[in-house]
Amino acid sequence: MIDKKAIQEHVKGLLLALGEDPNREGLLETPKRVANMYEEIFEGIQYSNQELATMFGKTFEGDSETNSDDMVIIRDIEIFSVCEHHLALMYDMKVTVAYIPNKKLLGLSKVARICDMVGKRLQLQERIGRDIAEIMQKVTDSEDIAVLIQGKHSCMTMRGIKKQQSITETSCFLGKFKENLVLQNRLYQRL
Repeated sequence: MIDKKAIQEHVKGLLLALGEDPNREGLLETPKRVANMYEEIFEGIQYSNQELATMFGKTFEGDSETNSDDMVIIRDIEIFSVCEHHLALMYDMKVTVAYIPNKKLLGLSKVARICDMVGKRLQLQERIGRDIAEIMQKVTDSEDIAVLIQGKHSCMTMRGIKKQQSITETSCFLGKFKENLVLQNRLYQRL
């Protein structure tokens, strides 16, 4: 669980370490605000992938087992996350999730909720894709999952190399998506 009192104390110490006065008017409520913000943006830390699969695992019966390449694709799911290396924001992230149904169909909003919650952890973009794919496999009972992510990383755009227009793309292909270039190309059509 997130310890908001400890966060407040550490934020106050951080302000002091930065040479600020945490008792000045503009900063008086900052430790509390940051603690509340962290509780919200790091909500996913408290749940394992299995717990997320259970939380968002309500499915509907589909027509047939996997015997074709018909797929469900959800594009441009907007999420954000925080880089575990610099505690810097990963932003303008768009996730595409695809799966080939195997008798179970997942409600579209559940896919977006899975992506959102996985992002609400200290993360790496590559891990976000793997975590989403793993949860999708658990929920849909399909081995055939693909996750594509595009995003900007403030650890690259506002510090260090300072390349504001750089975009990081990652992919995670499982099952039929791993070796079937036709399926992969269908996903890359709009990127």
